[in-house]
Parts: sequence; structure tokens; C-alpha cells
Amino acid sequence: MKDETKIVVSGRDPKDHAGAVNTPVYRASTIIYPSLAAIRGTEKIPYTYGRRGTPTTSALQDAINVLEGADGTMLTPSGAAAVSLAIMTGVSAGAHLLMVDSAYQPTRKLCDQLLSDYSVETEYYDPLIGGDIANLIRDNTAMIFMESPGSQTFEVQDVPTIVAAAQKAGVKTAIDNTWATPLNFRPLDFGVDFSILAATKYVVGHADALLGTVAAKGENLIKLERVHGNIGFSVGPDDVFLALRGLRTMPTRMKQHQQAALNIAAWLEGMSFVRKVFYPALPGAPGHDLWQRDFSGAGGLFSVELDPCSEEQLAAMLDNMRLFGMGYSWGGFESLIVPCKIVRTAKPFKTDGQMLRLNIGLEHVDDLKADLNDGFARAGYEV
Repeated sequence: MKDETKIVVSGRDPKDHAGAVNTPVYRASTIIYPSLAAIRGTEKIPYTYGRRGTPTTSALQDAINVLEGADGTMLTPSGAAAVSLAIMTGVSAGAHLLMVDSAYQPTRKLCDQLLSDYSVETEYYDPLIGGDIANLIRDNTAMIFMESPGSQTFEVQDVPTIVAAAQKAGVKTAIDNTWATPLNFRPLDFGVDFSILAATKYVVGHADALLGTVAAKGENLIKLERVHGNIGFSVGPDDVFLALRGLRTMPTRMKQHQQAALNIAAWLEGMSFVRKVFYPALPGAPGHDLWQRDFSGAGGLFSVELDPCSEEQLAAMLDNMRLFGMGYSWGGFESLIVPCKIVRTAKPFKTDGQMLRLNIGLEHVDDLKADLNDGFARAGYEV
């Protein structure tokens, strides 16, 4: 069965809900137990308390399991919470964490501002390190965290090589796979222990709900479930329903995002004031060979480096865009643009140009190009 079909049929059964096509929204805190044996735990029942799950949350978990090839998936209130859950499952006090230097900025803040308080040492590594990651593994290294492509700069990591080094040393691995989604890259198939999605992005797809997922198999799932329960993560049923609704159309949307992003990235590459386009799906772009080897598709997010401009020129461009809004998050139907703020620890990212990150939405590419052209002209670039 193809992924498009799996996503349509997974996580729902109309026979269980009076013929309704979609699983209803179950709003519940208290669950009534059918017997004393059930409340004592000697009689197994599927649901025991709202925070621990309802048919609504189970529907999304079942669908993500199919998409990820996972034994189980835990839901969190945001993508950042999903990152926290995966890391807290893999590390403990006194551990050494290897974190990719191109990680999402809230992930860096978690490491620098919280994990350090709990005696977890974070060491940042070059995203292009490949097999040399083995040289950084210590006796107390507990986890290697990847994000591929990297946040803002879109380095594609050699995941199979890094996983092989981790497995040889008995180290857990986790990856933020939000950009590709399991439609285009399935981390668990590559031996990664924990696959993370900010479902806020492409799963929800409409910029109206926050949600994260962490998928795992076997013993990893057992610990993941325990940590999830002890932290007390819970996701509201309406957000879960929005994620389920968005999930059904994700394959169609992802194809459109990729097609439009490739079109616009190639168009930008031909402009005299564009120094570099950071989009792995674009032939000749950094990371394209690894992307071509490991991925079956791409997201619609990429960055571009322009010739330098002043803050006033940048404001003239961005403050007056008609279609590209300035805002964080991405993966929705609307196009977005923000200036990049790149933080590096392991290896400097050298640029003196103006870096912009673009989320290519579902608008027509001709209209998006016209909006960008007008913005470039306002900033003083020759278009």
C-alpha cells in the first residue's frame, strides 16, 4: 500500500464511530472504570485517564506509527516538547550529549539553559562530520542528536554513517525530521532510535495548532512511554483532531510545496545578487548528493544568501511584502520569510551577505515571484 493511501485509511475506522468518517473529538479528563478489577489494574482496559489517551489521540498515534514504521508514538504539546522528550529519554545526569551545531535554536536553548543545570554536558558537532563523529564519542556519551537538513543552513547529515558509529559504541540516536517528514525520509528505517516531528508544521499544515510527536520501536518505546507519562505531557483533543485532518492531505501538500520551492529556488539561483541558495533538493546545492541518496522528496523550506544590504533596505523589502508574511514556524499553506540568525559553536558559518529563510506555501509561484521581485527592488537590488 502506498503512503498516500496509508495516510488516508490509517487511524480511523467508521465502524467504531457510528459510520462517521473521522474519529470524533473525545474531550475527557475522568474515565469511568467498568469494575474494581479495572481500577486495581488487574483487568486491562484501553483508557484510564484523559492525559493518558483517548480514542482521538490513539487515532493520531496509529496513523503516525504507520507513517514512521514505528511500534509506538508519543504526542507532545509542541515540536520543542517532542525534542525535550526524546533527549530526556536518552540522557541522564552525568551524561554527554552530542548535539548537531545546526540545530533548531530552541533545541540549543534546552541544552545550554536547562540540561546543563541537570549535569548533562552538551558538545556541539559539525553537521558535516560524517564518520568522524566516532572521535567525539566518550564513555559517558548517551545520545547523538541530528537534524537533517539543519535549521536555517540546511546541511544534510550522513545519517547512516553517524548511526553506524553510534550503534558500535552503544549510543542512542535521535533526529528532528520535521523538514522531510516520514513521507520523504524514514529515520527508523535507517536505525535511528527516536524520530521527532514538529507536527505543528506539515502534519497540521494550516498554522492553527501546536503539536509534536516522537516515534520509536522496542525497548526505546518502553522508556519513551515511561518518561512521557512521568513528565505529564498531554495534548488537547482539538489540536489532535486538527492534526488528523491535516495529515490526510499531507502527501498532496508536500508535493506542491516541493514543486514550488524547487521552481523558486532555481529562479533565485539565476539572479546576480543571490550568492547561494541553500535547498538540498536543488541540483548543485550543498548537500544535494546526500539528499538524493537518502531522501525521496523535500520540504518547501530553504534559505538564500543575498548580497549585503542595510537594515533600512531589508526593512523596505520585508515590511511591505504582500504574500510573504514575517513569522516563525513554517509548513503551513501560507508563504513566510524571515531574516536568519545563525548561531554556531563547533565551526563558524561564514557569511557576510544577507541570509533569508523562505517557507514556500501553496500560492501560485508566479505570484510569489512577483512579490519577491518587488521586495528585492525596494531593497535596491537590480531585478
